[in-house]
Amino acid sequence: MITKKIIIAIDGFSSTGKSTIAKKLAAALGYVFVDTGAMYRAVTLHALQQGYIAENYFDQAALEASLSEIVLSFEFNIKRQMSDIHLNGENVEKQIRTLKVSKFVSIVAANSKVRKKLVEQQQAMGVKKGIVMDGRDIGTVVFPNADLKLYMIASPEVRAKRRYDELLERGDDVNYEDVFANVVERDRLDSTRKDSPLVKAKNAIEIDNSNMTLEEQFERLLLMANQIIEA
Repeated sequence: MITKKIIIAIDGFSSTGKSTIAKKLAAALGYVFVDTGAMYRAVTLHALQQGYIAENYFDQAALEASLSEIVLSFEFNIKRQMSDIHLNGENVEKQIRTLKVSKFVSIVAANSKVRKKLVEQQQAMGVKKGIVMDGRDIGTVVFPNADLKLYMIASPEVRAKRRYDELLERGDDVNYEDVFANVVERDRLDSTRKDSPLVKAKNAIEIDNSNMTLEEQFERLLLMANQIIEA
């Protein structure tokens, strides 16, 4: 018997744990996991490295002209037991998670040509289904016909604390106030950008995980997925 494969689209604000739950779901179902946020972060890292973006400066034309030079790929990291993103052959998983990249990623992600390039890659990844993808516009733009659409939310305070703890654990020198300000600003930019703003997709199931454990979320979402697969 051939098991039906589906597409699971997970959207939501930053630091709602989208990628964490998406990885766990994909592993349980034997599906491919794609962290689209990592893709936009990698392009942002490229823009920073090339000097295309800085405080109060963004040379969009230069970034757009360099898009053909950007090669993104996900490669499995045996040590971490999950995939790392590579930018032009270099593992940049750690570099893309810094607060500096977080500060500029929403600005870069709002660029229409950047979005067009990455959305095309993302859609190609889902042709055979059996995929869990998280981001900001997965259920609205990338896979509007996804079999299961989820919209993750949590209070800004909870999300900032999660992000702050994560950065401290990595050894980054940060303070909570800066992280909270970044979360609030990213919410504003992601929700108000002209191209593919963050909105709840039609038929998406909203999950407020402010007071939920990872295991509680996982069990709930896995049940939803299996009900669709077995229907």
